[in-house]
Amino acid sequence: MRYHHVCLESLGYVLPPEIVTTEAIEHRLAPLYDRLRLPAGRLELMTGIRERRFWPRRTLPSEVSQRSAELALRAADFEPNQVGALIHGSVCRDHLEPATACRVHWLLGLPASCVVYDVSNACLGLLNGMLQVANMIELGQIEAGLVVGTEDARPLVEHTIDTLNSDRSLTRRSVKPAVASLTIGSASCAVLLVHRRLSQTGNRLIGAAVRAETDHHRLCCSLTDQAGHDMRPLMATDSEELMRRGIATGKATFAQFLQETEWNTSDLDTTVCHQVGGAHRQQMLQSLELPVERDYATFSWLGNTGSAALPITLAKAAESAFLRTGHRVGLLGIGSGINCVMIGVHWQRSQVLGQAWEEDLVAAEPSPVA
Repeated sequence: MRYHHVCLESLGYVLPPEIVTTEAIEHRLAPLYDRLRLPAGRLELMTGIRERRFWPRRTLPSEVSQRSAELALRAADFEPNQVGALIHGSVCRDHLEPATACRVHWLLGLPASCVVYDVSNACLGLLNGMLQVANMIELGQIEAGLVVGTEDARPLVEHTIDTLNSDRSLTRRSVKPAVASLTIGSASCAVLLVHRRLSQTGNRLIGAAVRAETDHHRLCCSLTDQAGHDMRPLMATDSEELMRRGIATGKATFAQFLQETEWNTSDLDTTVCHQVGGAHRQQMLQSLELPVERDYATFSWLGNTGSAALPITLAKAAESAFLRTGHRVGLLGIGSGINCVMIGVHWQRSQVLGQAWEEDLVAAEPSPVA
């Protein structure tokens, strides 16, 4: 995929107010740890994740997504009536029907001519949405589009803790598929994409590559499927095999990504990967021969925030001036399925607004970074 007319114009994000440390999770798992004689500190040592965040109970994803989308529009000083597509791309949603995007569209007051729907693809939903909006812009169907999503980790983490403590049949071996669920965090992020003629930033999408290795779709699966307030999901993840197969898929996709962007590995000034944990990051970067000092990460304090992980990490990289004018940026996404999406952006200027839920704006104005 090659792009000539699409710019990543701005990012908006919202962070949950409640910080939950890995130490606190292990404390809640004391019945399991005591019975299996597991050493304290094991979870953080294995993952590199010291904390994650939760929304208040019964928070609807659409309510937070509205905020993120508003912040992205405000960061770019962009009028809602100019938005031609709205895609809601998170795993979490208000309910199964209608699309959560419908309520976000209504809350934002977007035009009736706007294309509105949900995309679900595990941790890659927002990246897939970005490509769909970019394709519509490239084809001349729309001038601008919003991609947004909000992940809520609390139901999964809390149900996992309750299940692990109550299931007396679990062993050190059989508990492993639940470990990845304890690394999940909550977050919300929105991305505004526009035709380059409307862009103030010039952050042009250069190209993208996708790959599906669906032979391995059972390596990370939900055991229950629900949506809404009463969602109590469970997940089973073969973390070691998923990492091995995911890295192999990522390596194959990266070779295609370099062809599509016409870049060399050495051309990449910055990388932002899907945020899983320390071991995954290290092995992924090594396999792609990418230096760790050029990669921006948030998993240590946000955990794995699903589809919001890569976009919100990009937003934090832009806010911190990690991204600079002229940087060639690789957005390297790998999700269960196994699916992979990689997007190349030639960065020029950052427009980001972030907000803490029910608190004042983190930044009163967009952060221009030269």
